[in-house]
Formats: sequence, C-alpha cells, structure tokens
Amino acid sequence: MPPEEQQIAEAPAVEAHAGIAIIRSSGTCRAWNGIQYKLGMSAKNVGARALSMNVATVPPGGVAFAHIHVDFEVMLYILEGRVRHAYGPGLKYTVENGAGDFIFIEPGVPHEVYNISDSEPVVAIVARSSAAEWDNIIPYDSQNDPAA
Repeated sequence: MPPEEQQIAEAPAVEAHAGIAIIRSSGTCRAWNGIQYKLGMSAKNVGARALSMNVATVPPGGVAFAHIHVDFEVMLYILEGRVRHAYGPGLKYTVENGAGDFIFIEPGVPHEVYNISDSEPVVAIVARSSAAEWDNIIPYDSQNDPAA
C-alpha cells in the first residue's frame, strides 16, 4: 500500500462461491493521490492473477497529481462528470472526456487527472492489467502538486 493511501472506511467482505467472487456495493474505502476508491477486486482480495478493477471518484475541482503506471495498462470508463488529462512528456498534451467515454493509458505514459467541474464529482470504473493494483505507480513531476 502506498504511504499516501488512507483507509476511509472498513471494506466490505468478499463472498466466494466456487470460482466466483462478489463484493456487494460499498462506500469509499480508501483515498490516494486526490482520488477516492470503492473497494475493488485484485490479487489481494479475490486471488486475481492478471487484472484489477475498482471505482474511482475525483471530487469537484480535484486533481490526481502526475504519475506513471510502470509495466501495466489502464482502462477507464467515465460514469459521471468531466475530466481532463494532461499527459505525455512534460504533460504537454491535454484531452477532455465525459460520461460514456472510454480511456486507455499505455504503460509508462505520464499523466495528471483534473476534475474540471467545481460542483460535480468524476466517477469512473478503472481496470488495470496488474492484479497487484497499487504496485509500480510512481510520481512524475507536476507543477500543480504542492508536495513536489
């Protein structure tokens, strides 16, 4: 678990049924880098070997400071809100996405995520090609991160 990660509430139990695992609806269970997460599935709780998935929320006006996913792919599906990604070397490119959009982030691409609304959260389903979920995420220089 990254040192910046905070536990918010107790995670719900995983129900295991002869090769099928279920997590019933939960509230926010952890926070990391400006993003709040519902409990998802990973190697840690369902024994996944090649992927992980959860639901992420970026609060109104929130920023997930620049970072890189090393050696794993990420796919997102935006359920609610509008988000802007600054990405690439020096975060020089930008793209905006909204509800209904899919996003694919290749391994090693630096990116910073902005909720461009001051009143509505961004809610997204996040899938990773790593069952470890939190391993191999490293910070990238950001002019917006007060800790940088």
